[in-house]
Amino acid sequence: MATREEILAQEGLHADRLPRHIAIIMDGNGRWAERRALGRIEGHRQGLESAKQALQVCLECGVPILTLYTFSLENWQRPATEVDALMRLLKEQIEGQLGELMEHQIRLQAIGDLDVLPPDVRGSLDYVVKQTQDNRNLLVNLALSYAGRAEIVHAARQLARAVARGELNPEDVDERVFARHLYTADLPDPDLLIRTSGEYRISNFLLWQLAYTELYVTDLLWPDFRRDAMFAALRAYQQRERRFGLTGEQVRRGFTY
Repeated sequence: MATREEILAQEGLHADRLPRHIAIIMDGNGRWAERRALGRIEGHRQGLESAKQALQVCLECGVPILTLYTFSLENWQRPATEVDALMRLLKEQIEGQLGELMEHQIRLQAIGDLDVLPPDVRGSLDYVVKQTQDNRNLLVNLALSYAGRAEIVHAARQLARAVARGELNPEDVDERVFARHLYTADLPDPDLLIRTSGEYRISNFLLWQLAYTELYVTDLLWPDFRRDAMFAALRAYQQRERRFGLTGEQVRRGFTY
Protein backbone atom coordinates (compact mmCIF):
# COMPACT_ATOMS: atom_id res chain seq x y z
CA MET A 1 0.00 0.00 0.00
CA ALA A 2 1.34 3.42 -0.95
CA THR A 3 2.33 5.83 1.80
CA ARG A 4 0.76 9.25 2.26
CA GLU A 5 3.86 10.90 0.83
CA GLU A 6 3.81 8.65 -2.23
CA ILE A 7 0.12 9.32 -2.87
CA LEU A 8 0.55 13.08 -2.57
CA ALA A 9 3.55 13.03 -4.91
CA GLN A 10 1.69 10.89 -7.43
CA GLU A 11 -1.28 13.27 -7.40
CA GLY A 12 0.83 16.44 -7.53
CA LEU A 13 -0.23 17.65 -4.09
CA HIS A 14 1.72 19.47 -1.36
CA ALA A 15 1.24 18.25 2.19
CA ASP A 16 1.52 21.75 3.68
CA ARG A 17 -1.27 23.14 1.49
CA LEU A 18 -4.03 20.61 2.10
CA PRO A 19 -7.36 21.82 3.51
CA ARG A 20 -8.12 21.05 7.13
CA HIS A 21 -11.84 20.85 6.48
CA ILE A 22 -13.64 19.92 3.25
CA ALA A 23 -17.40 20.34 2.86
CA ILE A 24 -19.32 18.75 0.00
CA ILE A 25 -22.77 19.44 -1.47
CA MET A 26 -23.46 16.01 -2.95
CA ASP A 27 -25.85 17.05 -5.71
CA GLY A 28 -27.19 15.18 -8.71
CA ASN A 29 -28.16 11.72 -7.46
CA GLY A 30 -31.71 11.96 -8.76
CA ARG A 31 -30.70 13.34 -12.15
CA TRP A 32 -28.07 10.63 -12.52
CA ALA A 33 -30.72 7.97 -11.98
CA GLU A 34 -33.33 9.61 -14.22
CA ARG A 35 -30.88 9.85 -17.14
CA ARG A 36 -30.47 6.09 -16.87
CA ALA A 37 -34.19 5.35 -16.44
CA LEU A 38 -33.55 4.14 -12.90
CA GLY A 39 -35.38 4.87 -9.67
CA ARG A 40 -34.09 7.91 -7.79
CA ILE A 41 -33.06 5.79 -4.82
CA GLU A 42 -30.58 3.97 -7.07
CA GLY A 43 -28.91 7.33 -7.67
CA HIS A 44 -28.57 7.75 -3.92
CA ARG A 45 -27.09 4.26 -3.60
CA GLN A 46 -24.51 5.07 -6.26
CA GLY A 47 -23.81 8.35 -4.52
CA LEU A 48 -22.83 6.42 -1.41
CA GLU A 49 -19.88 4.96 -3.29
CA SER A 50 -18.74 8.48 -4.19
CA ALA A 51 -18.97 9.47 -0.53
CA LYS A 52 -16.87 6.45 0.46
CA GLN A 53 -14.22 7.33 -2.12
CA ALA A 54 -14.11 10.96 -0.97
CA LEU A 55 -13.69 9.72 2.58
CA GLN A 56 -10.89 7.39 1.49
CA VAL A 57 -9.03 10.21 -0.24
CA CYS A 58 -9.24 12.30 2.94
CA LEU A 59 -7.81 9.40 4.93
CA GLU A 60 -4.98 8.84 2.48
CA CYS A 61 -4.04 12.53 2.28
CA GLY A 62 -4.47 13.35 5.95
CA VAL A 63 -7.40 15.78 5.61
CA PRO A 64 -8.85 15.70 9.15
CA ILE A 65 -12.47 16.84 8.65
CA LEU A 66 -15.06 16.04 5.96
CA THR A 67 -18.59 17.48 6.16
CA LEU A 68 -21.19 15.94 3.84
CA TYR A 69 -24.52 17.66 3.08
CA THR A 70 -26.52 14.47 3.44
CA PHE A 71 -30.14 15.58 3.88
CA SER A 72 -31.40 19.14 4.08
CA LEU A 73 -34.27 20.44 6.20
CA GLU A 74 -36.03 21.27 2.93
CA ASN A 75 -35.66 17.66 1.74
CA TRP A 76 -38.46 16.64 4.10
CA GLN A 77 -40.81 18.21 1.53
CA ARG A 78 -39.92 15.60 -1.11
CA PRO A 79 -42.38 12.77 -1.86
CA ALA A 80 -42.93 10.59 1.20
CA THR A 81 -41.86 7.45 -0.67
CA GLU A 82 -38.48 8.97 -1.49
CA VAL A 83 -37.97 10.33 2.03
CA ASP A 84 -38.85 6.94 3.56
CA ALA A 85 -36.43 5.18 1.21
CA LEU A 86 -33.68 7.66 2.04
CA MET A 87 -34.19 7.18 5.77
CA ARG A 88 -34.02 3.39 5.38
CA LEU A 89 -30.85 3.74 3.31
CA LEU A 90 -29.35 6.10 5.87
CA LYS A 91 -30.06 3.71 8.75
CA GLU A 92 -28.67 0.77 6.76
CA GLN A 93 -25.46 2.62 5.99
CA ILE A 94 -24.93 4.02 9.47
CA GLU A 95 -25.25 0.57 11.02
CA GLY A 96 -23.43 -1.26 8.25
CA GLN A 97 -20.34 0.97 8.25
CA LEU A 98 -19.54 0.81 11.97
CA GLY A 99 -16.89 -1.85 11.47
CA GLU A 100 -15.13 0.20 8.78
CA LEU A 101 -15.31 3.33 10.90
CA MET A 102 -13.68 1.58 13.82
CA GLU A 103 -11.05 -0.14 11.68
CA HIS A 104 -9.91 3.13 10.12
CA GLN A 105 -10.36 5.21 13.28
CA ILE A 106 -13.05 7.43 11.75
CA ARG A 107 -15.25 9.46 14.04
CA LEU A 108 -18.86 10.10 13.02
CA GLN A 109 -20.70 13.27 14.01
CA ALA A 110 -23.95 14.86 12.84
CA ILE A 111 -25.30 18.42 12.73
CA GLY A 112 -28.81 19.68 12.05
CA ASP A 113 -32.29 19.36 13.55
CA LEU A 114 -31.71 15.75 14.54
CA ASP A 115 -34.80 15.58 16.75
CA VAL A 116 -37.05 15.27 13.68
CA LEU A 117 -35.28 12.16 12.38
CA PRO A 118 -37.29 8.92 12.68
CA PRO A 119 -36.61 7.39 16.11
CA ASP A 120 -34.95 4.27 14.70
CA VAL A 121 -32.63 6.35 12.51
CA ARG A 122 -31.80 8.66 15.40
CA GLY A 123 -31.12 5.67 17.62
CA SER A 124 -28.70 4.13 15.12
CA LEU A 125 -26.99 7.48 14.59
CA ASP A 126 -26.57 8.15 18.30
CA TYR A 127 -25.15 4.66 18.84
CA VAL A 128 -22.52 4.96 16.09
CA VAL A 129 -21.59 8.50 17.13
CA LYS A 130 -20.98 7.24 20.67
CA GLN A 131 -19.03 4.17 19.53
CA THR A 132 -16.70 6.23 17.33
CA GLN A 133 -16.26 9.25 19.60
CA ASP A 134 -12.64 8.44 20.46
CA ASN A 135 -11.49 7.77 16.88
CA ARG A 136 -8.92 10.26 15.66
CA ASN A 137 -7.90 9.67 12.03
CA LEU A 138 -10.81 11.50 10.38
CA LEU A 139 -14.00 13.26 11.47
CA VAL A 140 -16.91 12.66 9.11
CA ASN A 141 -19.57 15.24 9.87
CA LEU A 142 -23.02 14.47 8.42
CA ALA A 143 -25.34 17.44 7.86
CA LEU A 144 -28.73 15.81 8.45
CA SER A 145 -32.07 17.61 8.50
CA TYR A 146 -29.83 20.64 8.17
CA ALA A 147 -30.43 24.21 6.98
CA GLY A 148 -28.02 27.11 7.30
CA ARG A 149 -30.62 29.74 8.13
CA ALA A 150 -32.22 27.49 10.74
CA GLU A 151 -28.80 26.98 12.32
CA ILE A 152 -28.27 30.75 12.57
CA VAL A 153 -31.75 31.23 14.08
CA HIS A 154 -31.00 28.45 16.57
CA ALA A 155 -27.79 30.19 17.62
CA ALA A 156 -29.57 33.55 17.93
CA ARG A 157 -32.22 32.01 20.18
CA GLN A 158 -29.56 30.49 22.43
CA LEU A 159 -27.85 33.86 22.76
CA ALA A 160 -31.16 35.62 23.41
CA ARG A 161 -31.97 33.17 26.20
CA ALA A 162 -28.51 33.70 27.74
CA VAL A 163 -29.05 37.47 27.68
CA ALA A 164 -32.54 37.08 29.19
CA ARG A 165 -31.09 35.00 32.03
CA GLY A 166 -28.49 37.67 32.69
CA GLU A 167 -25.63 35.36 31.74
CA LEU A 168 -24.48 37.48 28.81
CA ASN A 169 -24.38 41.16 27.94
CA PRO A 170 -25.58 42.06 24.41
CA GLU A 171 -22.40 44.12 23.94
CA ASP A 172 -20.33 40.97 24.45
CA VAL A 173 -21.86 39.19 21.47
CA ASP A 174 -19.26 39.24 18.70
CA GLU A 175 -18.47 36.85 15.86
CA ARG A 176 -16.55 34.46 18.09
CA VAL A 177 -19.31 34.28 20.69
CA PHE A 178 -21.91 33.77 17.98
CA ALA A 179 -19.88 31.01 16.30
CA ARG A 180 -19.67 29.12 19.60
CA HIS A 181 -23.45 28.66 19.44
CA LEU A 182 -23.50 27.13 15.96
CA TYR A 183 -23.76 23.38 15.35
CA THR A 184 -20.13 23.49 14.21
CA ALA A 185 -18.81 25.24 17.32
CA ASP A 186 -16.01 22.71 17.79
CA LEU A 187 -14.89 22.72 14.12
CA PRO A 188 -12.80 25.08 12.00
CA ASP A 189 -14.62 26.64 9.07
CA PRO A 190 -14.35 24.69 5.80
CA ASP A 191 -11.35 25.58 3.66
CA LEU A 192 -12.87 24.00 0.56
CA LEU A 193 -16.48 23.54 -0.55
CA ILE A 194 -17.09 21.10 -3.40
CA ARG A 195 -20.39 21.28 -5.27
CA THR A 196 -21.30 18.72 -7.89
CA SER A 197 -23.86 18.88 -10.75
CA GLY A 198 -22.75 22.30 -12.02
CA GLU A 199 -25.13 24.35 -9.87
CA TYR A 200 -23.63 27.67 -8.73
CA ARG A 201 -25.33 28.07 -5.37
CA ILE A 202 -24.71 26.95 -1.82
CA SER A 203 -28.28 25.79 -1.13
CA ASN A 204 -28.63 27.03 2.45
CA PHE A 205 -25.51 25.12 3.53
CA LEU A 206 -23.14 26.42 6.23
CA LEU A 207 -24.06 30.04 5.48
CA TRP A 208 -22.00 31.45 8.34
CA GLN A 209 -19.06 29.09 8.00
CA LEU A 210 -18.47 29.55 4.25
CA ALA A 211 -17.55 33.25 4.49
CA TYR A 212 -13.97 32.68 3.25
CA THR A 213 -14.21 29.14 1.93
CA GLU A 214 -12.80 28.34 -1.51
CA LEU A 215 -15.59 27.12 -3.82
CA TYR A 216 -15.07 24.34 -6.36
CA VAL A 217 -17.95 23.53 -8.74
CA THR A 218 -17.90 20.61 -11.14
CA ASP A 219 -20.44 19.54 -13.78
CA LEU A 220 -20.10 15.93 -12.65
CA LEU A 221 -23.20 14.52 -10.98
CA TRP A 222 -22.42 13.19 -7.53
CA PRO A 223 -22.49 9.45 -8.44
CA ASP A 224 -19.81 10.20 -11.07
CA PHE A 225 -17.61 12.12 -8.62
CA ARG A 226 -15.11 9.45 -7.73
CA ARG A 227 -11.52 9.25 -6.53
CA ASP A 228 -9.90 11.04 -9.50
CA ALA A 229 -12.41 13.88 -9.26
CA MET A 230 -11.67 14.34 -5.57
CA PHE A 231 -7.95 14.62 -6.28
CA ALA A 232 -8.71 17.13 -9.07
CA ALA A 233 -10.60 19.29 -6.57
CA LEU A 234 -7.65 19.19 -4.17
CA ARG A 235 -5.24 20.22 -6.93
CA ALA A 236 -7.52 23.11 -7.87
CA TYR A 237 -7.66 24.19 -4.22
CA GLN A 238 -3.87 24.25 -3.98
CA GLN A 239 -3.71 26.65 -6.92
CA ARG A 240 -5.81 29.24 -5.08
CA GLU A 241 -4.37 32.20 -3.18
CA ARG A 242 -6.37 32.58 0.01
CA ARG A 243 -6.30 36.25 1.00
CA PHE A 244 -9.04 36.66 3.65
CA GLY A 245 -9.47 40.32 2.68
CA LEU A 246 -5.75 41.05 2.41
CA THR A 247 -3.82 41.89 -0.73
CA GLY A 248 -1.84 39.22 -2.53
CA GLU A 249 1.40 40.93 -1.55
CA GLN A 250 0.45 40.90 2.13
CA VAL A 251 -0.30 37.18 1.96
CA ARG A 252 3.01 36.42 0.28
CA ARG A 253 4.84 38.39 3.00
CA GLY A 254 3.10 36.37 5.70
CA PHE A 255 1.02 39.24 7.11
CA THR A 256 -1.53 38.19 9.74
CA TYR A 257 -4.20 40.07 11.66
